[in-house]
Amino acid sequence: MDLDFNKNDDKMRLLISQMEQRLQKIYLGGGKQRIDKLHEQGKMSARERIDFLLDKNSNRIEVGAFAGYEMYAEHGGCPAGGVVIVIGYVSGKQCIVVANDATVKAGAWFPITGKKNLRAQEIAMENRLPIIYLVDSAGVYLPLQDEIFPDKEHFGRIFRNNAIMSSEGILQISAVMGSCVAGGAYLPIMSDEAMIVDKTGSIFLAGSYLVKAAIGENIDNETLGGATTHCEVSGVTDYKCKDDADCLTRIRNIMSKVGDYNKAGFNREKPMLPKKEVKEVYGIIPDVRDKQYDMREIIMRLTDNSEFDEYKELYGQSIICAYARIDGWAVGIVANQRKVVKSKKGEMQFGGVIYSDSADKAARFIMNCNQKKIPLVFLQDATGFMVGSRSEQGGIIKDGAKLVSAMANSVVPKFTIIIGNSYGAANYAMCGKAYDPRLIVGWPTAQVAVMGGAQAAKVLVQIEVASLKAKGEVITPEKEVELYNKIKDRYDTQTTPYYAAARIWLDAIIDPTDTRKVISMGIEMANHSPITKRYNLGVLQT
Repeated sequence: MDLDFNKNDDKMRLLISQMEQRLQKIYLGGGKQRIDKLHEQGKMSARERIDFLLDKNSNRIEVGAFAGYEMYAEHGGCPAGGVVIVIGYVSGKQCIVVANDATVKAGAWFPITGKKNLRAQEIAMENRLPIIYLVDSAGVYLPLQDEIFPDKEHFGRIFRNNAIMSSEGILQISAVMGSCVAGGAYLPIMSDEAMIVDKTGSIFLAGSYLVKAAIGENIDNETLGGATTHCEVSGVTDYKCKDDADCLTRIRNIMSKVGDYNKAGFNREKPMLPKKEVKEVYGIIPDVRDKQYDMREIIMRLTDNSEFDEYKELYGQSIICAYARIDGWAVGIVANQRKVVKSKKGEMQFGGVIYSDSADKAARFIMNCNQKKIPLVFLQDATGFMVGSRSEQGGIIKDGAKLVSAMANSVVPKFTIIIGNSYGAANYAMCGKAYDPRLIVGWPTAQVAVMGGAQAAKVLVQIEVASLKAKGEVITPEKEVELYNKIKDRYDTQTTPYYAAARIWLDAIIDPTDTRKVISMGIEMANHSPITKRYNLGVLQT
């Protein structure tokens, strides 16, 4: 191993360690004292409930762990968006679990909570994946009600999705394990099966204080909406459970009897590990983002037996397209090449830049994968499309549009891994969040923005200096440097994977060695949903 490899390896391990330290803090939710208080009430925490529910020693993917990260400081923060969402296995059946975290503002819904819950439902709907709700929430967080209550993608969309999923036969199970109030009270009755924990679970449109204020009736919350009321009188819930463990065991029993699903039919053979050591990716990714490396070395550490069949290997070399297997699943890989290569005309092409020939090749490859019903995996590390007169005259916009159209209209499932840079139109062309990847995750080295911090700062400084000079102000070189550093620091903060994951532009930040697991579980999930739509590109300038 050379010196650069060791430096890269050390940097990546440091980034992973920092990520894990942040996650450990997030896993505590509202803090140990609040978790202890739940235990005193005979309740488990949200994460303890999920651990009890999921099959022991089975794979899982947590979605949105960094949701709300470093947001809402003036409201005391909102770790993980106040809700824990995990894709995993219950009684051998793959499903998605949504558990309110009552240690975070009593499980109240912040704006990011709504966005995260809707992402969970989107995953369930796209993949026809059973969804289990572990409800323990005080409802909308009132100080921010205008940002979570009335709009199309706000709180009410949850119940609209409940109805849509029910009509489409997607299994929904609700367990009321704490508060379930106001509009949230519709969730259990709109699920296929609902259960409630005695003495700790409650469901009502308005609590006892509001009932007293509204109609003058004196009643306690347990009589108003406890387990006895809803299992013996109203019929809102189907099962009365004595405690959290009894409730979660009942869900496992229900899931054990669920029949098999109609499969999409994606090709899978016996999984094989890569021949190349997976952890060597730590030393391949440069410690500085503008250094070059060969993306093929990354691909060989992700694919079964480190094998792949490259499509048009000598054409459009700034994008690598290849057929391969990941954990046995057949995949089509579209990856940005980060080393300098020669074009077919002998011209040098910068690594991480998309050229016309590369866009054309990738578009054709995506069409082929749709023809063969092969899921697509995008490995992003690109600064954008090539600019300049030669590229413009060569039709880069036309070829870029062809790639975006081919990718956007793809009917096979897409999975996006942001390894490094994800800038500008390259984010779009390589299946960024706006283009419906079934899952989109980033490595700790990921950066998402219109452009890099240095480039953005230079552009913005030029604009600012020109504006100040037009007003007659004198700008010294020192002032210009100060302005540049200020803009760059702000911009760099906004390009980090944590900034992206906090806003759910990424489903997760992952250790690179978990990439195969994410892709494999993602394709298994997508296999629940047969393809019914015909692949059609529409009108293109070819």
